Amino acid sequence: MRGLSVSLIQMDMALNDRDGNYSLAESLILADAKIRKSDVYVLPETWNLGFAPSSVAASLSDPEGRQTIELMSRLSSRLGVNIVAGSVVTSRDSRLWNTGYVFDRTGNVIASYDKTHLFSPMGEDKVFAKGSGLCRFSLDGLKCALIICYDIRFCELVRTLALDGLDVLFVVSQWPEARKDHLLTLARARAIENQMFVVLCNSPGTAGKVKYAGLSSVFDPWGNLLAQAGPDQQTLHAELDAAELDKIRSSIPVFADRRPELYDVDR
Repeated sequence: MRGLSVSLIQMDMALNDRDGNYSLAESLILADAKIRKSDVYVLPETWNLGFAPSSVAASLSDPEGRQTIELMSRLSSRLGVNIVAGSVVTSRDSRLWNTGYVFDRTGNVIASYDKTHLFSPMGEDKVFAKGSGLCRFSLDGLKCALIICYDIRFCELVRTLALDGLDVLFVVSQWPEARKDHLLTLARARAIENQMFVVLCNSPGTAGKVKYAGLSSVFDPWGNLLAQAGPDQQTLHAELDAAELDKIRSSIPVFADRRPELYDVDR
C-alpha cells in the first residue's frame, strides 16, 4: 500500500466574495501544481463565502454545488489529482447547507457530505440544515473520510468512521484563533486513538469579528506532527507513509482489544 502526498490550501477567503474566492482557490491549486503535483489537494471549510453564519449572503450560495463541481472537476481531471474540496455554502430544497465534495483524478465526484454537527454558539444551526449521513471514500487505495470543523469534537462520529478501517481522516475547518489549542489537541487525539492520519486544513483571516487560526496540520497515527502551517495564507505539504499504519496497529492492537459490549453511547 503506497502513501499519499498532500497539499493543504490554507486559503484566506473574503466574506461573501464568491467570484473572488473561486478564482483564488483555482489560482492557489494551479500555482502549487506547477511546483509539485501532489496526490491530494485539500481546501478549508466554506471557502466560497467564508464562515459567518449571521452574515452569510444566501443569494451567493452555490445551488446544488454546481459551480464548485464544475471548477473542481475540471481542475482534478486537468491536473490528474484528487481534490478534497473543503466545504462550500450550497443551497437546495430552499435551504442552505455546509457541503463538502471529493473528486478523483478523473474529475468524478466520489463523495459529498453535509456537515452534521452545526456550531450553535455562532448560530450555524439557525442558518444551515443539518446533514444526516457520513462520508467515506477511497483515494489511491487508502480508506478515507471527511468531517467538517465542529464535527471533530464528537469522538463518537470519528470512531464510527474508524471502525470501517479508516486510514486518513480529512478535517476541513474555519476554527477561531481563540480556541486554536482545542483544534490541535483534538486533531492529535483523533489520530492517536484511531491509529490513522489526520489531515487538517483550517483557514486563516477574519470573517465578521472572528479571527481564524490557520495552523493547518498533518498528524501521523502516533500523533506526531508531520507538518504545520503558520497563521497566514499558505500551502502546506506532507507525505503520508502508509507503511506506518500496519506497524502502529500491530504494535498496539486497539481495535482488537475493544469491549463494545460495555460502551453506552446512545444516551
